[in-house]
Amino acid sequence: MPPPHSAPELAQKISDILMDWKIDRKIFSFTLDNVAANNAMVKLLKTQLQLQSSLLCNGEYFHVRCCEHILNLIVQEGLKVASDALDKVRSSIKYVKASEARMIKFKECARKVDIEFTTSLCLDVPTRWNSTYLMLASGIKYQRVFSMLECDDLAYKHCPTEDEWEGGKVMCEFLEPIYDITTLISGSSYPTSNLYFMEVWNIARLLEKNSRSHDEVVKSMPLKMQSKFEKYWEEYSDILSMGAVFDPRMKLKLVEYCYSTLDPLSSEDKVNRLKTKLYILYDEYKKKGDDAYLSKVSQSSGRCNSELGESKFMEGVRRQEVGKLKMNPNVFVAYRSYRGATSEAKSALDVYLEDMTTDENAKLDLLKYWKDHSSNCAELARMACDVLSIPITTVAAESSFSVGAHILNKYRNKLLSEKSKLLFACIIGCMDILKGRSTVGNGGADLAAMSMSLNPIVVVYLLPSLRHKCETLGDGLLATNGLRPLP
Repeated sequence: MPPPHSAPELAQKISDILMDWKIDRKIFSFTLDNVAANNAMVKLLKTQLQLQSSLLCNGEYFHVRCCEHILNLIVQEGLKVASDALDKVRSSIKYVKASEARMIKFKECARKVDIEFTTSLCLDVPTRWNSTYLMLASGIKYQRVFSMLECDDLAYKHCPTEDEWEGGKVMCEFLEPIYDITTLISGSSYPTSNLYFMEVWNIARLLEKNSRSHDEVVKSMPLKMQSKFEKYWEEYSDILSMGAVFDPRMKLKLVEYCYSTLDPLSSEDKVNRLKTKLYILYDEYKKKGDDAYLSKVSQSSGRCNSELGESKFMEGVRRQEVGKLKMNPNVFVAYRSYRGATSEAKSALDVYLEDMTTDENAKLDLLKYWKDHSSNCAELARMACDVLSIPITTVAAESSFSVGAHILNKYRNKLLSEKSKLLFACIIGCMDILKGRSTVGNGGADLAAMSMSLNPIVVVYLLPSLRHKCETLGDGLLATNGLRPLP
């Protein structure tokens, strides 16, 4: 999308895409990062969709904030407490990874202290706390190696002290369950909205537990994180909490239990509030289903009347054939609502909530579960599928952009000499082939063999210019590299 990337431009672009895909009247929610520009854009987009009467509950559940982004903000606040120790670990790993000679010396130090170098050192992206946790975990494993390196390499000045290493270990134990939660909620191959309530509750309990720790660093981290937690998650998201209710292993009973452990005095009010919202949303789905039924019956009735003619038996009732009466669609919908309020006191939602929960350890495909139950409770199943389909984090591809610093930074910005020579030879070979005077033998096979030693990304950049030549030579050059012919 060309600039400007202002809120009105973004809203218009998304609106155009929704209309082009013909899903502008099927949108239930929008999951976005907690950025000011996104907030303004969502307001504009929500207003447009409300004018079409496309949103349920007047768009109350339209904007869903990315839980992973919020969790990142919360943990980053806590990491500020131990910034000095983290900076030393980060600088130590940067120092070792800066050159191959230093890495060789580091491995020699590992042999001296009898530590096997099995996992590589991990450098973090400071804005992504989960990568900071992985960096800390990889550094702690080689604590004694770094101490030996300090003795052998006088240029190494960043080794953390013994107390800082100990603080890092305690911090790592504190962050590990939060890292596991982050990994769980950012999944893209299974529903995640049913996980929201339980995992946010787990984080709240974790902060409460560690705020009573004997370690001063760990004790101060939850206190810093608590302010951010209360800002974003003091009031749990209603629509994502419903995700837990639509998991037959949890339902409202689990929500009641979790609220009671956090604050017994207000738990009943919070559960009743969620239950009220749940029934309001269910009524919207029932109304939507009734409207669809009314439209269908009206069309059918119109066709019958054009063929048979109309003879009124009473207002609101049509006689179609002897002994068979057909109600006016408006009367029929009203009658069905009245019948449900009198003889059928329990709705499908009532029955579901009162049924026994499934074993909490059972493996369950939630979307399939509700699809299988759609014949018995169509509106409830549709509502459950819509809620469970909400991603509670933004697309997983975001993390791919965030780890870009791992690939190219000031410590890793050049190829090894032998790789450079191979790349140069490949480029010369490519130029010769393009000019029709190939100096490479075997119809390009030698060039392919050389490029095998290079990073596949480099080969991908070289091959497009050879596409037409490859068609003449056959696809041997590509096949030798294990690549498919380019389109």
